[in-house]
Amino acid sequence: MTPLTITVLGTPVAKARPRMTRSGIAFTPAKTRSYETYARLVAQQEMKAAGIGLMEGALRMTMRVDLPIPPSWSKRKQQQALTGEVSPCVKPDIDNFIKAALDSLSGVVFADDKQVVRVEASKRYSLQPKLVVTVAREEA
Repeated sequence: MTPLTITVLGTPVAKARPRMTRSGIAFTPAKTRSYETYARLVAQQEMKAAGIGLMEGALRMTMRVDLPIPPSWSKRKQQQALTGEVSPCVKPDIDNFIKAALDSLSGVVFADDKQVVRVEASKRYSLQPKLVVTVAREEA
């Protein structure tokens, strides 16, 4: 099985904490739901283009989060961010990006996110913000 790479253009959105209504019902914030729906659509298009069905068995996921460079930074600091000298040690946490990606791909790329047994993730700054996820079969 060849690896599948999904590129979701636009500023990545991390999984937000569930919110509660006054009556005690938990819900996912609209921004998170909207991003997950968009990522799911992109994944469906990639699956269709690749001509493959749901991935089976143990899987590994490699994920890169490309965040926008703050426009308020000096030109020098922006350049350092592009070369990797300055890393995005800011919120949101990387695990929340992982949760959003897993929830978006579940039921589209793989049946359930429990199939993902290995994850490698990184955050960096980029001129073109995006989320790049590669899913492949985990080799024993």
